[in-house]
Amino acid sequence: MDLATDARSTASLLSGLRAEVEGREASLVREWSGIVEWASEHVIAGSEGVATITEGYLDTGVPIAGPGAPLVSEFGLMELVAVLGRSPDGGRAYVGRVIECAWRLPHVYNAVTSGRLAPWRAERIADLTRPLSAEAAAFVDRQLWDASGVGWAQLERLVAEAIVRFDPEKAETERQAAADGRHFDISDTDEHGLVHLDGLLDAADGHDLNLAVARRAEVLGRLGDDSSLDVRRSKAAAELARQDLALDLLIPEPDTGEIVDTVPGRKVVLNVHVTDTTLTGQNPFANPVGRWEEGRCPITSAQIREWLQSKNTTIIVRPVIDLADHVPVGSYEIPDRHRTRVVLRDQTCRFPHCTRPAQACDVDHARPYGEGGPTCPCNEVALCRRHHRAKTHSTWRYDIPMAATYVWTSPNGHRFRVDHRGTHPIRTIQTTSPPDE
Repeated sequence: MDLATDARSTASLLSGLRAEVEGREASLVREWSGIVEWASEHVIAGSEGVATITEGYLDTGVPIAGPGAPLVSEFGLMELVAVLGRSPDGGRAYVGRVIECAWRLPHVYNAVTSGRLAPWRAERIADLTRPLSAEAAAFVDRQLWDASGVGWAQLERLVAEAIVRFDPEKAETERQAAADGRHFDISDTDEHGLVHLDGLLDAADGHDLNLAVARRAEVLGRLGDDSSLDVRRSKAAAELARQDLALDLLIPEPDTGEIVDTVPGRKVVLNVHVTDTTLTGQNPFANPVGRWEEGRCPITSAQIREWLQSKNTTIIVRPVIDLADHVPVGSYEIPDRHRTRVVLRDQTCRFPHCTRPAQACDVDHARPYGEGGPTCPCNEVALCRRHHRAKTHSTWRYDIPMAATYVWTSPNGHRFRVDHRGTHPIRTIQTTSPPDE
């Protein structure tokens, strides 16, 4: 192929890609227009008919954009997010950004609908303006008549100026409260059994911590640890933590005044399905994978052995649980042994696209207890509080065609299959309304 032909081929390819990008953005603009139309039809205006937090059984108007944007139907929003194929939290935030632009940032919204501004850039702007007052957001929007020519640093300065202009007390409060942003976080466990640390400390505290870790790392080196300095510093930080765990403290409970005698050392709870030869490493064909409940992740049998050998470690061994076992009780209350089975079986909230861990969820009677539904793991499902309310107080419904598989039907007949593979839309729409309770 000569250079001219090659250039034409590349130009054609790039033209095709450009057309795909333009088509995708045009599709997004149509989606935005549909969301705005939906929001206009699902506004809950005023306080009449709006539930309070404690009542919790009416279709509450929820604020998903900044002040001045409309409240939209909570249960209707759940259906919209499910149809969009987004997670409950991510979809809620996405719809909120669209509403933020349409109602509070008209210049930005017009730039999107006219094709002058990519939707993802408008979403970034909406994230920054959502906390602003209506006046401050309008000021920012007026400055963004040509939003495509504004860089992110300039935009952030513009938002900061709007806060100082229209809410100086807030600006001063945020300045004084900056120190409250200090934190010390540990990430989820990765596939190698490691975690990342992220922190923001007072400068003096950070200096003291650095000196303590450095001193302990040096001591480890002198004691014969030939690891790299970075590895020794990591070990040193862990030893500082275990040193605190080993303190036998008596701590009064703030509410009751009771004295709690702490257990010294590390306490590790492992739910593992292994054989005795797995932990000893004698059987090369044994399953080498366990699951750490606290980290919600798989771990190797070698790492389990290391943890069990650590000094001052308390080992809690639980019997293997048959997740398919039927152990009904004759009361409405869910016993702990049922919750354990449901959490291990469902892993997350079983509403479409929801990923909230089952440990933080309610346990729902699929068939209500008052209608003869048994209190048994076969009739119990993990649902987060938000989606438990939707199932109980709206026309969202689900069936259980087989164990750990749930087929949801939305108020307008859209259906979703939720199982261990995730959420899958069912392309047929149920035309008959679900039966009333």
